[in-house]
Amino acid sequence: MQAVITGASSGIGRDMAKILSEKGYDLILVARRRERLEELKLPTKTKIFCYDLSVSEAVFEFYRQIENEPIDVFINNAGYGVFGSFFDNSLEDELGMLSTNVTAVHILTKLILEKFQQQNRGYLLNVASSAAFYPGPMLAAYYATKAYVYRLTLGIYEELRRKKSKVSVSVLCPGPVKTEFDRVANVNFSLKGLNSMDVAEYALKKMFRKKTVIIPGFTMKLGKFFSRFIPEKLLLFILYYVQKKKA
Repeated sequence: MQAVITGASSGIGRDMAKILSEKGYDLILVARRRERLEELKLPTKTKIFCYDLSVSEAVFEFYRQIENEPIDVFINNAGYGVFGSFFDNSLEDELGMLSTNVTAVHILTKLILEKFQQQNRGYLLNVASSAAFYPGPMLAAYYATKAYVYRLTLGIYEELRRKKSKVSVSVLCPGPVKTEFDRVANVNFSLKGLNSMDVAEYALKKMFRKKTVIIPGFTMKLGKFFSRFIPEKLLLFILYYVQKKKA
């Protein structure tokens, strides 16, 4: 058994690597920071690749390196946020985020599902966010990227279901998690972050049970349910002030 995890140098991706290795999976890990990947001392065979997935050519090159490998699980975890007013944020920073959160995920999802369909098995987990369910003033582009990942995964799920495929696709939508995200995005969450290892364990358990939308934590489940009853402009008004507190 072998699993691939992008963005495995920290946070949820790193914890998923530990869990899957303990379950007996050999691993293929990719991130920009080789030293962080090399620090992982795992009980199973591990291959390390260092690529910047915000560069499409690097994404294709990474896949060429692994396309002939036997792969049972593929986790698109790499991603980050850019916080601040849409009018003040650097376009370069936003485009880098879009390339990582959307383009790389799309490319790898497309390529790995071609492989999975040929073998008629495999688990794909795309890591989105609870941000996918809402508009996101002050994090507008980030929220939009996660909405893309969420909707893409759901659309693919329905196509696979109608093919009666044995390939499983899931999307993980956590709320705030104690990872490096807040430092990179330069935000402070008002809600207490979930433990990264707990989220990783929950996500993998649900993925192997072929759960399509995975939402850790009761608060986020409740928020998603009640948000559908709030008028959109009122929701925007509330979310703007919630986001401003993160600065």
